[in-house]
Amino acid sequence: MNHRTDPVVTTTRGSVRGLRHGATTAFLNIPYAAPPRAAGRFAAPRPHEPWDGVRDATTPGPNAPQSRRTLGSVDMSPYFGAGWSRGEDYLTVNVWTPAGADAGGDLPVMVFVHGGGFVAGSTRSALYDGSAFARDGVVLVTLNYRLGIAGFLDIPGAPANRGLLDVVAALRWVRDNIAAFGGAPHRVTLFGQSAGATIVGGVLATPEAAGLFHRAIIQSGNGLGAFTTEQAARVTGAAAEVLGIEPHVDAFARIPDERLVEAAAALAGTDLRTATHHDPLIGLSPFSLVLDTQPAESVATGLGADIDLLVGTNTEEGNLYLVPVDQYATSTSGDVEAVAARAHPDPARLVDTYRRTRPGAGFGELRSAIMGDALFRAGSWALAGAHAGRSESATYSYEFGWRSRALDGELGATHAVELPFVFDLARLPRLRGGHALLGPDRPPADLATRVHGAWVRFAVTGNPGWDPYDLERRATMRVDTDWTRIDDPRGEERQAWTWPGRSPDRART
Repeated sequence: MNHRTDPVVTTTRGSVRGLRHGATTAFLNIPYAAPPRAAGRFAAPRPHEPWDGVRDATTPGPNAPQSRRTLGSVDMSPYFGAGWSRGEDYLTVNVWTPAGADAGGDLPVMVFVHGGGFVAGSTRSALYDGSAFARDGVVLVTLNYRLGIAGFLDIPGAPANRGLLDVVAALRWVRDNIAAFGGAPHRVTLFGQSAGATIVGGVLATPEAAGLFHRAIIQSGNGLGAFTTEQAARVTGAAAEVLGIEPHVDAFARIPDERLVEAAAALAGTDLRTATHHDPLIGLSPFSLVLDTQPAESVATGLGADIDLLVGTNTEEGNLYLVPVDQYATSTSGDVEAVAARAHPDPARLVDTYRRTRPGAGFGELRSAIMGDALFRAGSWALAGAHAGRSESATYSYEFGWRSRALDGELGATHAVELPFVFDLARLPRLRGGHALLGPDRPPADLATRVHGAWVRFAVTGNPGWDPYDLERRATMRVDTDWTRIDDPRGEERQAWTWPGRSPDRART
């Protein structure tokens, strides 16, 4: 690497100039695939054309077409970003590396996939600054991928899961280029949160991604979150109806991005329950992976067995979807039964289980717990169990329990609240306040240091610092002001998510 003030690195497509900040160098907006324009929006990612000269990589670039996304009264702008920053050449990565890192070095690499319900988010979001990772000797890569209709609508004539294919293409870029930034292509950890974590689970079960990464971290994902082709066809039909076109790739290719974004927003709440399958996202998003076999079930057959895995969730995941929109305190028994009916083939048994395990819980707590488990925890339990049951590599589990006091103390250990700690950014002013993600109180002084350190330790050694997860103890680290190892936390509720034809620990038989 050039040691000038403005460092220049040569990639396989051309040279890029980054920006040095003290002990860290950032390279922003580096293409890993060709711009997805016109019909190419619905094709597999293609290599980017080479460029002459030195490409400026000091400022953020465009991101995937998307609507500006909000969640009621909580400020989620550091998470979702400011919405759509327009430009076609958005299949790009940002790279943070220690200043002065030598080309051909052996630094561990971490590649992050953002969340946003498959319809929002980007590398421009404030939470995904990788400086702390570079400070600690890790090369951190964040990436944009196609969202919404372009990324995940299952369209006849187009390859499925194009957003996931983008992530695999970015991993190939890392394999071919990261050594120039000081990273080791044989020491790659793929990690993601929410929709990004679900994508990581899908990549874990993708044979074509074998050898491109070596460890994985799944933060609040869903190893049982893929749609069936029947469910996906329902969304495709609804999208075609909204747009007034035939449900075929040629028709979708003629629609401008603006209309695709508007149509995606109009699909919210589509009921995907069928005679044989519940909606794995309980109406939260009309987009997900589309697979014949759920990622957890593929892992249970042995896929990803050579990958060390860290998987976990937050204690009160569902609060984010209820508290900011004033639905937590107003929840009724009917609301609890309705979410159970959308998530489980035997809703009465599910509700009885949660009432028994949570004596004295109000309707808001029960509704949030079932919602959060349906969206994230059941699929995480399934993935951890499947990996531990068939893998020769290590499996680790965590539960993030620190409670934000935002929104009059009700937001709690909700979805996404762990991210500032993982990126060691809990100090950001935008995250503090009565309506901000971390609330008005100052988090414990060392919590971000410890969480971030555990993620880095896992990337470096394959061990985050606690006992591995197995099918007997199911050891899980509960992360809070104090860290506590708990064996099989919420075991009775975990077992409630098993029914004939679905096991959380092994392949379907």
